[in-house]
Amino acid sequence: MSQFSAAASNVGKVRASNQDSGYAGTYLSVVADGMGGHAGGDVASHLVIRHMLQLDKEYDDVKAAQQDLIQTLLQANGMLTDVVYEHPELAGLGTTVSAMLRVGNQVVLAHIGDSRIYLLREGNLSQVTVDHTFVQRLIDSGRITEEEAHDHPRRSVLMRVLGDVDGSPEIDTVVLEVSVGDRWMLCSDGLTGVVHTDRLLPFLQEAETAEDAADTLVQASLSGGAPDNVTVVVVDITADGPEMIAELVGSVAGPMPIKQPEPRLNPPGTNKPRPKPKKLPISTGGMTVPPPPLTAQLDAVKARRIRRRAMLIGSLILVIGALVIAGILGYRWSQTQFYVGSDADSVVIYQGISQNFAGISLSHVYVDTDLPLDSLTDYQKAQIEQTIPFATYGEAQALVDSLASEAQK
Repeated sequence: MSQFSAAASNVGKVRASNQDSGYAGTYLSVVADGMGGHAGGDVASHLVIRHMLQLDKEYDDVKAAQQDLIQTLLQANGMLTDVVYEHPELAGLGTTVSAMLRVGNQVVLAHIGDSRIYLLREGNLSQVTVDHTFVQRLIDSGRITEEEAHDHPRRSVLMRVLGDVDGSPEIDTVVLEVSVGDRWMLCSDGLTGVVHTDRLLPFLQEAETAEDAADTLVQASLSGGAPDNVTVVVVDITADGPEMIAELVGSVAGPMPIKQPEPRLNPPGTNKPRPKPKKLPISTGGMTVPPPPLTAQLDAVKARRIRRRAMLIGSLILVIGALVIAGILGYRWSQTQFYVGSDADSVVIYQGISQNFAGISLSHVYVDTDLPLDSLTDYQKAQIEQTIPFATYGEAQALVDSLASEAQK
């Protein structure tokens, strides 16, 4: 038994850079969707997949392969922390990972985040992984439907990732049997956010080769607007001999993208001398206008000063009035918002927004949930301490209920 795999990736139509990375190998297949400002996502997905390449080899024992896969991901997680230590500007970087390592007629799957793995077998398409997201918790608890999740404002809130936010991340793993004719697909949420699960089947079923399937799916995302990076790896299980494949796409296909800040340049023309202001008298049509008497000049200057002062005072009154009105309206709006944060030792729901204005807090404690911070994972605690905003109290409470439910497991 063998496999033939192919990968495709695209920056999409909105993002400035591709923070996704993908790998299609002889035994190993991986998709990683990086996140974090100042190239942090590029670095995270790149580093993790590069570190995982050592696993693309033939294993005799599936348990050994599973152990190596988990150990390698945890090592990569530590490496991300080391990168942030050397480059503090990358703090908060992270990446999802969905990986498949084939051992004979079995595969080891490892998953964290919201990238996904699908299996097409005998005409039936199934999602093998479960997203580690806030909206997935809402779906599991029956609060929202799959359809409602597609447009939920918090659909991108991740509950687990690899990164510098959790020293011991929880990674899902499973060992499954494979069959000749299986078509496996790994993808970032840049695909499933546009081409929903119920529309994936024809693309995977009708493509003749893994390469055609990967390219067609990326094109489908682009046709749908592609607001995010999109990466797809497709693996076909065959009865032929081993196909030696090693294809890197996305950020990992290039050099490590740690970018240093560029010096800010002055706008063009800022060094040009200003033109000298014209003075009275001026020439009109070649005729010289005689200067007015000195008294008249002084009266004119005084009148101009008075007009300028009156205009300045009027403008200040208008600006102050506008700021006061904007402040009142802004404060009223802020009190319709909620966010989940923390106090010294517990999770708290606040009414308002987490910012201050002129030293004045725009929020207050709405509900102290009594859920201890120490009951959360390191990643969950980091997210709560950074605060998570919500448009309604119900959504904030739903997150707290989800965290409390997981803490009891």
